[in-house]
Amino acid sequence: MLRPGVGQLGTYSPRPVSLRHLQPNDLLRGQTLPKISIVVPSFNQGKFIEATLQSIINQRYSNLELIVVDGGSTDNTLSIIKQYEAHIAWWVSEPDTGQTEAINKGFMQSTGEIMAWINSDDLAAPRAIHQVADYFVQHPETQVVYGNRILINEDNLEIGRWILPRHSNRVLKWADFVPQETLYWTRKAWNLIGARLDESFHFAMDWDFLLRLSAKQIDIHHLPVFLGLFRIHDQQKTSNKMLSIGQQEIRRIRRRELGFQPSRWQLILNTVPFLLAAKFLELSFKLGLNRKANT
Repeated sequence: MLRPGVGQLGTYSPRPVSLRHLQPNDLLRGQTLPKISIVVPSFNQGKFIEATLQSIINQRYSNLELIVVDGGSTDNTLSIIKQYEAHIAWWVSEPDTGQTEAINKGFMQSTGEIMAWINSDDLAAPRAIHQVADYFVQHPETQVVYGNRILINEDNLEIGRWILPRHSNRVLKWADFVPQETLYWTRKAWNLIGARLDESFHFAMDWDFLLRLSAKQIDIHHLPVFLGLFRIHDQQKTSNKMLSIGQQEIRRIRRRELGFQPSRWQLILNTVPFLLAAKFLELSFKLGLNRKANT
């Protein structure tokens, strides 16, 4: 009970997701909506990809560029993609070397001012795209934002939440607590770090990406709203590859950023203030003290 939900893959028994499907803010009416490019990398996720596409399309964001890059799926993925072709700016299905190459391939086709990728088993939270667009419009100096996440299981039931405190570049060097499916950035930031994810990473490419942004003195902002839903299931990469490829890449990044391989206690000491702040916010949320409009 003392541990925060942040960093864990579920902390309670399945329950219905409690997000309300609200209408977009009025703040952007009458203004030019920034073009947002979202890439969906996919491989044999026919069980989940329709929900992913619907979570993006159903937000009815009028200046959306949706791109789907499939790695040559052999299940029903392609038939589902074809059902939504009218909403997809570009898609392809062909073999690739993995998720990172697929994401890069998608962004090479993109033209949006704001960019993101959402994996084919995750979801965009209701109103997320509008909230992100509104924040970028209201804060034109901002280059990168991310939000809180809800954890769901394969039956779309909620099993946990990550309610994060203010972003810390110092903590980012020790551990990655940024929910990838909630991460959005500008094309200017993308170009500053070479306009590519590092394809030598197959698991921690998002952490490497964030650290490269931070190294360029690009401010990263946390928005205290739920922007994404992260799915936990048996075939998920986070669950399956954490102990093999995941740990190898995590150790590689820590050696690069810190200059040494930290012990478990060093990790705890350097992340515990952040996690205690997260626990405080989690308890405040449960008491209704910091609830936002989309919760």
